[in-house]
Amino acid sequence: MNKTLKLSAQNLPQLFTALKSKGYTLIAPVVQDGAIAYDKVDSPDDLPAGWTDQQGPGIYRLSKDNKGRYFGFHAAPQSWKRFLYPPEMSLFHLKKNGKSVEFIKNSDERAKYAFIGVRPCELNAILIQDLVFNSEMYGDEDYRLRRKDLFIVAVNCTESSENCFCSSMKTGPRAKGNFDLALTEILSKGEHYFIVETGSETGETIISQADSSEATEQEISESTKLVRHTENKMKKYVETADLPKILSSNLDHSHWDSVAKRCLTCGNCTMVCPTCFCSAVEDSTDLFGGEAERLRKWDSCFTVDFSKVAGGNFRITPKSRYRQWLTHKFSSWMDQFGVFGCVGCGRCITWCPVGIDITAEIGSLRGESNS
Repeated sequence: MNKTLKLSAQNLPQLFTALKSKGYTLIAPVVQDGAIAYDKVDSPDDLPAGWTDQQGPGIYRLSKDNKGRYFGFHAAPQSWKRFLYPPEMSLFHLKKNGKSVEFIKNSDERAKYAFIGVRPCELNAILIQDLVFNSEMYGDEDYRLRRKDLFIVAVNCTESSENCFCSSMKTGPRAKGNFDLALTEILSKGEHYFIVETGSETGETIISQADSSEATEQEISESTKLVRHTENKMKKYVETADLPKILSSNLDHSHWDSVAKRCLTCGNCTMVCPTCFCSAVEDSTDLFGGEAERLRKWDSCFTVDFSKVAGGNFRITPKSRYRQWLTHKFSSWMDQFGVFGCVGCGRCITWCPVGIDITAEIGSLRGESNS
């Protein structure tokens, strides 16, 4: 049965210590190169305490807010995807040994990760990637091994950025399950603490090693109020009713030309997206032909060669490539997996160099629909 506890901020190091004692490699947000990144950490001292960010269409700025919150920022440029589905991975090596060839498979040893600070939208992104890589029929063994022992510490959002729209995608700002622990950070009346919700037996075991107490009804109410306030303040929204049908019925709509005139087809939106999974396979050999390697790398449906096949290229225009990306997220993804391929994190809006706003584009297509 889930428990709701109160953990003082000064006791947060005990949570980190408990996780490390169980052999977890801790991954959490840090300040890196003028942005929030996810990297290995040892203690809460490595977290971006007192940092926040400003986001808008094509805008990202990191700044100090002097409140001392550990999680006072919004969606980071990177997503947790890169630890479960690395941007570049060696699949195997081939090494010539006399007249024979030695096949060297990628090692099956993986770090036992604990993700600390997973936003609800990002938690849902991991669940979506599970549908792609962790399915019984078409699963990816490397992903399965990385995902198997993952410990997730979610963090509920107590404020939103200008680009957030998770509430309309039903993915936030509160984590509703599939975590081991969920934290809500509270600064109130000079007190800094976390409301901790347990979501698994492993989570209960870990948090039992930290000095916590049972949360009062007033403290729980305060955390609920903060998250609800965050939801109510979100400025962006996507109306999802009948959206797959509307998009699939308007593939030749004139609005696609309007987007294409602005889109640079740089692929930024796919690189920062926590659910995109396109990849390419590259083979390389040394100059002497003694060794070869096969790599899997992230790719993007915005690159010209991605849709190149033996018979030619079937997406040569920016219009066709942007349309493929957006309709996959909000239409055909639903056909494939039964969910939308977007979690409303807003990264694609923030990191688009020309500030294309996916919520505005969907709104235009819906408002001018031929359906």
